[in-house]
Amino acid sequence: MKNNLTLHPESVSAQQRCDLKDQKPIVLWLTGLSGAGKSTIANALEVELHARQRHTYLLDGDNVRTRLCGDLGFSEEDRQENIRRISEVSRLFVESGLIVITAFISPSLRDRAMAREIIGESAFVEVYIATPLSECERRDPKGLYRKAREGLIKNFTGIDAIYEAPVNPDITINTVDESLHESIGRIIHYLDEKFSR
Repeated sequence: MKNNLTLHPESVSAQQRCDLKDQKPIVLWLTGLSGAGKSTIANALEVELHARQRHTYLLDGDNVRTRLCGDLGFSEEDRQENIRRISEVSRLFVESGLIVITAFISPSLRDRAMAREIIGESAFVEVYIATPLSECERRDPKGLYRKAREGLIKNFTGIDAIYEAPVNPDITINTVDESLHESIGRIIHYLDEKFSR
């Protein structure tokens, strides 16, 4: 069936969409353990960017899992497909000229490398929310760590499934030692330095 597909040329280019919005479209890929603070930071970051009149879209793990990826489980294969779909959607949003903020555990180095490849090196910013497992378990906002420790959830990242921390992230955020305001400020500073038009 793929042999019968033909890409249709676009009359409006990605650069024209970018110019209209007067911003550099990128993907801020927030990764870290469950309970690390990814969603909290992502939401606060979008509020700040919106206040600066930036055009954004936020893709959050649980929200995407209920719709676009509602047919997927949590096997290694399903997790990889989850990240692949998110990456493809993010790439489309970048081509539309948006600043995309994603908040996904995305535990594997391989899968994040795939995301970077799909989205494009120049548009991919890896943000590691480096909250220690002990702190994530202490917070446990959804009660998932407790359930995982009781054996009620299998393949839970950090307990019986591995999280591979980024080797060389663009930004590292430590939510134990800095406030939400400080974390957002550091991300905004990075964006101003690297992507201001």
